[in-house]
This record gives sequence, C-alpha cells and structure tokens, in this order.
Amino acid sequence: MKKSVLTKSLMINYLNETIGLSKRECQIFFETFVEIIVERILKKEDVKIVNFGIFKIRKKNSRIGRNPRTKEEVMISSRHVIRFKASEFLLNTINSSSTSNDEKS
Repeated sequence: MKKSVLTKSLMINYLNETIGLSKRECQIFFETFVEIIVERILKKEDVKIVNFGIFKIRKKNSRIGRNPRTKEEVMISSRHVIRFKASEFLLNTINSSSTSNDEKS
C-alpha cells in the first residue's frame, strides 16, 4: 500500500479548485504564507495557527553522541530545532476520524 503525500502543487491545485483564484494567485498566496512562517521562526518567534497547532523553535545544547556502528563518541554541536505541537482541535479531529475508520473495518 503506497502512502499518498500532499505536495505543494497539490495544495495549489486544491486552493485553485476551492477558492477559485488562478493557479498563479494560489501559488503566490501559498508561497507568501510559507515565507511568513519561516520569517517568524527565523526571528525565534512561535507561530500559532488556531485549530492547527504551534510551531516553536528550540535550542538544543551541544552534547556527546555515539556512532552506533563504530561506538565512537562524537561531539554533536548545538543547534536550533523546530517543534510542532498539534492543537486540541486537530488531535480530536484526527482521533475521532481514525476511530470511525476503525469501526468501518
């Protein structure tokens, strides 16, 4: 069973079909939306989208890791990571839809 993936072009097509704007306008809208999120994350600000979730940036300190193959210790540098926390609404929606799908099987 192959997993389907929602791509940028599929999202633009979906916006085009549901909103009725041209594909070019939908592409500009989508790219601008993503740019805004990236700009805020680069400023180390949280991005909260109601009924979807929160993107948070977090600093991870440097630490010693181990190569599982060679068992050699390696220093892992400090870095920033993005964390996504789904909203209650999204979690409830996913769980209620998976429950109803399980009952159908």
